[in-house]
Amino acid sequence: MSDQKQTRPAEDRSPPEPEQASPERMPAPQTGPRAPEVAVQEQQPPRRPEVEELEDRWRRALADLDNLRKRYARELPREREAERAKVAAAFLPVVDNLELALAHAGADDPGTIVSGVRAVRDQAVEVLRSLGYPRYDETGVPFDPEQHEVVSVVDEPDTPAGTVVQVLRPGYGGSGRQLRPAAVAVSRKQE
Repeated sequence: MSDQKQTRPAEDRSPPEPEQASPERMPAPQTGPRAPEVAVQEQQPPRRPEVEELEDRWRRALADLDNLRKRYARELPREREAERAKVAAAFLPVVDNLELALAHAGADDPGTIVSGVRAVRDQAVEVLRSLGYPRYDETGVPFDPEQHEVVSVVDEPDTPAGTVVQVLRPGYGGSGRQLRPAAVAVSRKQE
């Protein structure tokens, strides 16, 4: 290996002394860096096949991830539209029944109109329940800040403090999936 190495003369490795230096013996100054391909070849050791395989797998994984992101970005609007269509289709029978109730609004018996509108409301509540948002409008239960919104506090001597005595607007949803809280009146502490 030492036979293959070429060594420079000693005078080239150390700066020349002023009295010995002549213009023709001085080495030419280097004006720029070496060619990039020579510098890169000297710095990088030869690659092992395992490293090349891992690098190839890494690049493929990055490409797969990029493709997955692009596919997700394309499919997300379609999925949202499909869910909206599903919910709208669930409410179509409710709209149809409301139109029937309006068509029979001129009937002589107002009780049948009220019962028809009540049936349509029950149908809409059932649709919300099937979508995962059941209705809750119980009275006499303790106030729960996760399900109730207090809009009024009243004096009720027969009920314990913090009890829901009236539901002004029903709530929809369950624990963790609430569409809206119930607006309630709560009894206050007796003094």
